[in-house]
Amino acid sequence: MKLPRKPRAVVFDLDGTLIDSEALVKEAHFAACDHMGVTMTDAQFLSLVGLHREANDLQLKGYYGDDFPLEHFIGLTRAHVGDRVAPLKAGAAELMNELDALALPFGLATSSRRPWVEKHFTAYALAPRFRVVVTRQDVTEGKPHPEPYLQASRLLGAAPEDVLALEDSYAGVTAAHAAGCMTVMVPDLLTATDEMRARALIVASLNDVRALL
Repeated sequence: MKLPRKPRAVVFDLDGTLIDSEALVKEAHFAACDHMGVTMTDAQFLSLVGLHREANDLQLKGYYGDDFPLEHFIGLTRAHVGDRVAPLKAGAAELMNELDALALPFGLATSSRRPWVEKHFTAYALAPRFRVVVTRQDVTEGKPHPEPYLQASRLLGAAPEDVLALEDSYAGVTAAHAAGCMTVMVPDLLTATDEMRARALIVASLNDVRALL
C-alpha cells in the first residue's frame, strides 16, 4: 500500500480523525433524544457522521418531523458535552511530529464550526501547528461537496492532487476524493465499504499514515 506521489501538504478532518469525538457526540445525541422523549437508533446517528450542521438538521427533520425543535435539541447536546474535550486520536501527536520533521505543512478541513474547533485547538495547543483551518463557516458548501478540500489546498499553496487528505467518514472521503486529493480513510464509527475503498486507501490508525509518508 502506497501513495501515488509524495504529498506537498496534508489536510486532516477533525471529528473522528484528529480527535476521538464521535463517541462523545453520540452520547450527547442519545441523551438529548431521551430527554425529549424520542428515540435515535445507531443507524440514524451514523447517517449524521461527517455531515455539516445544515445537512444534519435536514436528516433530523426527516426522522422526527418538520416541527422538531432543532435549537432545543442542539442546546441539550451542548449542555451534555459541557466543558469536556475529546481526546486526540491514537497516533495523532506522532503524525503531526512526523509532518513537522518532514517540513510538510498541514491544515484542517472540518464540517464543524469554529467554537468546537477552537475549543480543541486550545486544549491541545494546535493553533500554531496548523497552517490553515477551514471550518463549516468558511465555505458555501460543506462535505460531501469538495469545497472544503479545494479551499484548504489553495490556502496551503498546493494543487489538490498533491494534498493528502485524512478522513474517517463517508461524507469526508467523498469530499476529498471529489476534490482530487490523495485520500486515506481511517475508519472510526463507520466501516470501510467497497465504495470507500474505491475512493481511498484504508488504514487502521493514524500510525499507519506515517508509514505511507
